[in-house]
This record gives sequence, structure tokens and C-alpha cells, in this order.
Amino acid sequence: MSIFNKLFKSKGPAVSEPAPSTAAASDHNKFDTLFARATAAAAKRELALAAQLYEEALQVDPTSAEAHYKRANALKDLGMLEDALQGYTAAIERKADYAYAYCNRGFVQHRLGLMEEALSSYDRAIAIDPTDALVHYNRALLLQDCSRWEEALTSYDGAVAANPDFADAQYNRGLALLYNGEYERGWRAFEWRWKNAARLSIGAVRDFEEPLWLGEEPLAGKRLLLHSEGGFGDTLQFCRYATSCAEQGATVFLEAQPQLLELLGSLKGVSQLIATGGALPQFDYHCPLMSLPLAFKTRLETVPAPPQYLQANKDKVARWRSILGERSVPRVGLVWSGNPNNWIDARRSIRLADWLEHLPPGFQYFRLQTEVAEEDEATLDSSSVIFTYDELLDSPDFAKTAALCECMDVIISVDTSVAHLCGALGKRIWLLLAFHPDWRWVRNRPDTPWYPNMRLYSQSSPGDWNGVFARVAADLRHEFGEGR
Repeated sequence: MSIFNKLFKSKGPAVSEPAPSTAAASDHNKFDTLFARATAAAAKRELALAAQLYEEALQVDPTSAEAHYKRANALKDLGMLEDALQGYTAAIERKADYAYAYCNRGFVQHRLGLMEEALSSYDRAIAIDPTDALVHYNRALLLQDCSRWEEALTSYDGAVAANPDFADAQYNRGLALLYNGEYERGWRAFEWRWKNAARLSIGAVRDFEEPLWLGEEPLAGKRLLLHSEGGFGDTLQFCRYATSCAEQGATVFLEAQPQLLELLGSLKGVSQLIATGGALPQFDYHCPLMSLPLAFKTRLETVPAPPQYLQANKDKVARWRSILGERSVPRVGLVWSGNPNNWIDARRSIRLADWLEHLPPGFQYFRLQTEVAEEDEATLDSSSVIFTYDELLDSPDFAKTAALCECMDVIISVDTSVAHLCGALGKRIWLLLAFHPDWRWVRNRPDTPWYPNMRLYSQSSPGDWNGVFARVAADLRHEFGEGR
């Protein structure tokens, strides 16, 4: 079956194949017409039509490297990676120095898990055109996925050298530096996130008349607005710097998500809390929360990491203890999935059914997350995991969750806001991490400078959650005994 029929198989009967033709001079106009129509369809993102028309054009002139290349681009964007790979190879066979085809072939090979083949394609593209920033960037992403970090950083440097305004390369280079513990360069590069703020879902760039504060001006006697960005976990991790700002003499205003305000009321140094979107007081400077490590020139050894900087409400803690009753065995809080809209969720979240069989007996296991995927609902219903407190669902907020966490002996979580919450509360928290985790968890460490009471359990190879589960189960038995 041709690519043409594959594309339209789900839309009704297959369209008949065009009659075989050659690239004779009399067919030149036909090829040009089909090629132009295909290019116009691709520009309008009518990708299936574009692929069809490029295929028809290639039946008129199969020697056109550009038609093979553009058809492959449409197939790539349609997710037909194997067919796209064949198309890029066909383009290269007809034009040996086709740098763009090598670059895009490398991208498809990377997506298909053909790492060495992808690296070879990128290397060939760079040999043809060493000034193409996109090839250096894609090569860096590939090497990063192969855990070849030094080489990846070299490729990021190549992309930035070729195009200093390449925001994605600058930003991802910053993440790689931070993940490798190179905080001095990493925080500076991390500021490039604002060039792609909408796509990164960190919120809009704030257009204040008051100047941005990045640590240069004295804060004594000044009013400083700190504003959240990103998700709940980002706010919980970086709100600690509000105390540092107050210690420099600033009057600190903190704007944050409404679900966090009650809990953040326990943060030292904050003069006023404002719900995101609320009316702001007058201020002299402002700073996004995640720019504060740059402002304070934070290094691994200077991360402000008090054992606890947020406190749960005592009355709420007492209420949960009353609901849960007398403790008879160790209590373990579980969080196994995060926000499904987060682009890294597929690799950081786990299926509850996969985890339950590894949990040792003799413990009480509690569900600490409010939202559960549909596939996990049935698993929960047939498990011994405890969740009988409907009030957490009726009006979810982090103050209630914080109080419940205080009733646990240990919390075991994937990389979600609850993990940051427990770290800020000073609770014993064991964090389950994918082979390539988020940038904030510095690689090759069993701990983190951000939370003294947090222990990291990282996959030893991509997708190897079973190894993580086994280590967690062994540590539960070792530290709490077999239970009763």
C-alpha cells in the first residue's frame, strides 16, 4: 500500500494510485503544479493532503530530492516516523550534501530510539554546514538522552555560538547546566525561559514599571514584590528565598496561587500575601520566584535549606489525627502520579497497580493525592490503600494536605508538588525519579541540597521502576521493621 493510501485509510475507500509516469520534459509543468499545490497545503498544515500531492509529484519525477524531503517533513509531522525516515533517506540518496535532510533524519531516528544512527546523521549535517544552530541543538538533546552530558553541553555551546538568540538552545543549555550542578552558569542561562514563557506554561512575562531585582541593588528599606511562576511545586521550592530577602531589610510581598496562601502564611519574612491576579500594593522592585537563586548567586553549597520553612496548621493536624485514629503500624503516604498536562508526566508518573505488588506488608498506606487517573480508580477500590476523607476532595488546598502529611511516618512520592510540600515541611520524603528527571534533582546524587530530609531513588535505566520499587521496599523494611 502506498503512503497515499495509508494516510487516507481511516477516511473511507482508498483512492486509486496515479498512473505510472516518467520525468520527461512534457511532465515538467505537471510536476511543478503538484509540487506547488503540495507546498501550499503544507503551509496551511493540511499535512495529509500535502503528503498525497508530494507523492503524486514524485510519481512524475522520482529524482527530486526536495520533493522527497518535503514529503518526509509532512509524514514526520503526521507521526508516521518510519515512512518519514525512508523519505529523508531517499532525499539524501539523490542529494548527498542535503544538510536539512540529514538533520531531520537524525530527529526521526532519535524519536525511533536509533541513537547511534541519529548521531551519525547529525554529525554528517554539521560536517556539511557547521553554522546550523538547529543541528547542534538537536544533537545536544540526543546526547542528553544518552546521558553523555559533557558532549551534550558542548553541542549546546555550538548551538548558542551559531545563534546567540536561539532561546530554546539557551534555555535547555541552562537546564543541563543546573542538572549537572553547574549553578553559576546555569541560573544565568535559565533566565532565557522568559523568551518562551507561554509555551513553557510558566505564566506571562510581568510588565511592571518598577524595575526587576536580580541582586544588584540593596534591599534595606525597599518594598519587594515576589511573584510565583510555573506550578505549585515551583512556588513551594523557591518561596524560601522570601525569608532571605527579608533578612536583607526588604518589606516582602508574595503573590502566589490561591491554593497555597493559607500554608504560605507560615513563611517567615513575608509582610503580605496576595492571590495571583489580585490587587498589588505599591512596591519598589519585583522578582519572579525562580530568578531568586540567580539574584542570590546560589551554588550547590549555598542553597538556603533550613530543615523546615513551612508549618502545617496545628488544629488541622489534630483533626486529621482524630479522623485516622490510633496508630498501630507505620503510616506511609503514597503519591504515584502528577499533572497529566505536564510534558514530563509520562516518564515521571507510574501506574498504581505496578507499584502495589512491591509494597511490603505490615504498613498502613495512605493516598495523599486528590486526583486519580481513571485506570487507577479500580486498582484503588480493590486495594488496602486508605482514602476515606472526602473533605480533602470537597475543597482541596495545600493546608489540608500539609496537615495530613504531618500524620505520616514517611511519604513516598513521584516528582510532584506534594514532594516539595513535604520537603518544605521537613517531613521524611522519599522521591521516586525517572532515569532523566527534572533539572532540579542534580544527577548522581542520592540526596538533594534543597531538602535535607529528602532521599532520591532514581531509575538505573530508562523505564526501570521495578528496581526503584525494590530499593524502596528494602529500605521500608530496614528502617521500620517488617511491621506487625
